[in-house]
Amino acid sequence: MKEGIHPKYMDCKVTCACGNTFMTKSNKPEIKLDVCSECHPFFTGQQKFINRGGRVEKFKQKYNLK
Repeated sequence: MKEGIHPKYMDCKVTCACGNTFMTKSNKPEIKLDVCSECHPFFTGQQKFINRGGRVEKFKQKYNLK
């Protein structure tokens, strides 16, 4: 590795909008997030699965076909 061309790798404090904070490593001293693994619906189990259907299903529903 060449000397003096790489950014400094340091401890980084990550803060989420929900209030969760944790430490990691980065070349920035602080990172602010909108969504983290503590508040994201996929990780919390609050994800909603909606069966929207495709074009054919919408057509059949619109014209009352089976």
